[in-house]
Amino acid sequence: MADYAWTVGTYLATRLAELDVAHYFTVPGDYNLILLDEFLKVDQLQMVSCCNELNAGYAADGYARATGGLAAVVVTYSVGGLSALNAVAGAYAEDLPVVAISGAPNTNSTAEYEFLHHTLGKVDYDYVREIFDRVTVDAVTIQHPTEAAAQIDTAIEKALRHRKPVYLEVACNIASAAVSAPNPRDFTKMISTDPQSLKAAVEHAARLLNEAQKPVLLAGPNVRAGKAEAELRQLTDATGYAVAITPDAKSLFDETHPNYMGIYWGPVGTPGCSSVVESADRCLLVGAKFTDYTTTGHTTLVDRRKSIDVRPQQVIVAGESYNGVCMADFLRELSGALTANKVSLQAYERIKQDPTPAKIGTSTEPLTTRQLFAHIQQMLTSESAVVAETGDSWFNGINLSLPEGSRFEIQMQYGSIGWSVGATLGYCLGAPQRKIITCVGDGSFQLTAQEVSTMLRYDAKPIVFLINNGGYTIEVEIHDGPYNTINNWQYSQLVEVFNGENGKGQGYRVTTEAELAEAIAKAEQHDGLSLIEVQIDRDDCSSNLLEWGSHVAKNNGRPPRFL
Repeated sequence: MADYAWTVGTYLATRLAELDVAHYFTVPGDYNLILLDEFLKVDQLQMVSCCNELNAGYAADGYARATGGLAAVVVTYSVGGLSALNAVAGAYAEDLPVVAISGAPNTNSTAEYEFLHHTLGKVDYDYVREIFDRVTVDAVTIQHPTEAAAQIDTAIEKALRHRKPVYLEVACNIASAAVSAPNPRDFTKMISTDPQSLKAAVEHAARLLNEAQKPVLLAGPNVRAGKAEAELRQLTDATGYAVAITPDAKSLFDETHPNYMGIYWGPVGTPGCSSVVESADRCLLVGAKFTDYTTTGHTTLVDRRKSIDVRPQQVIVAGESYNGVCMADFLRELSGALTANKVSLQAYERIKQDPTPAKIGTSTEPLTTRQLFAHIQQMLTSESAVVAETGDSWFNGINLSLPEGSRFEIQMQYGSIGWSVGATLGYCLGAPQRKIITCVGDGSFQLTAQEVSTMLRYDAKPIVFLINNGGYTIEVEIHDGPYNTINNWQYSQLVEVFNGENGKGQGYRVTTEAELAEAIAKAEQHDGLSLIEVQIDRDDCSSNLLEWGSHVAKNNGRPPRFL
């Protein structure tokens, strides 16, 4: 039994704790203070005070990635919520179940049509919820305690079912109102596969795949949303199919597996991978998303008419839709219905190119990006997690060879620069057993730099490689202009500023490979955050970014159809 009264706030906090949420990310404001008081009564939850609401939202994004479950961000009404909105929209795009919680005006204020602070200056109290409705699967205002328990449970259920964010707005005078205890409920049993639809989908897909001469498997980011990583491997082991992944799915399939070909990314993917995928007479798509970024400006050539499209709760086979079929259940049943076929894998073995790894050295010449990522490659273990910011870190990071068990995180669908800094905070707290390595450019870092302070406050211990090349390199390669140049900070010295009185972070600035090697050695021995500022020439970027940027620029630059 709890040693406190059940209130709207303690009910919500307890439900989160029951679902293995151990931290929530917050910025206080007068509309959420009572709610935060109630949360603090629940010992299983730790409050993490962030520097701003956007970063708190990014931290929740990283936390959901690290744990595979729910994450929570708590903000104040309107000014706090709308600041966090961009991060919540990103979580929606990336299929992450973030619970966005906001305080709200007193119910008496809304009943009496008062003009209120933090609002648009008119009698309208629902606009924040309406805005969040576009980037969540449930957006509700809790204004009566008798309705609160059902509203909270329904929102959590939808977040878990759809792997998307939800928004809960709690009136400030309702947060401490008495409610029912959170009675036992199993939220993990909400989604079930329709057995008839499953049987028909498996039979249809198996017939087409067994008739194919050279089937291939292409996995995408929704393998995470479908909670089907183990089933994907099971199917691969059973069939012998060659496996490729899209860039936004890196680490969702073991890269040391003998059937793994590499990254399917059109002209900038793993050499030979595109040829095998695009020549297949049947492609089993598992959780794949085809956007302009993941297809290099829509230059990939997967024939969707020859594909079987497996989604988190739907399977499409030759234009026939089988609904109510969970991805994991489908892959598990399909594994037992397929005949082994290694033709595509054998084709890849004939044409694959073994990459030439960059040599590790101690050169005193100016440092290159290639040298940097060669050293990062040597740091990786099964316990590593690489967080790669939008930009050239995508391309260099995706070329890393991951040991079995390691993770790689990228925000390719939404691509909000600055995301990685807050996400690193959340990932560190959500997966403290992992060694977090973050790669972020100087331009992106400037958007969200202050969250390094929060990492130090809560003793997060990432190694952050800040790549200083004087601007927005990815945008330079898409479309250059003076707007891509930024003010150059003394980045390594920021750690001393953010340490305050109790932080134990270390900052380094390196310009040569020898200095980089020395800084990494110190960082790996240090029991705390390390930020390594890596000075790179402005024009030093991966060749894949150059080619990718030209294709994306071409796609963006198409004239309007009415001209």
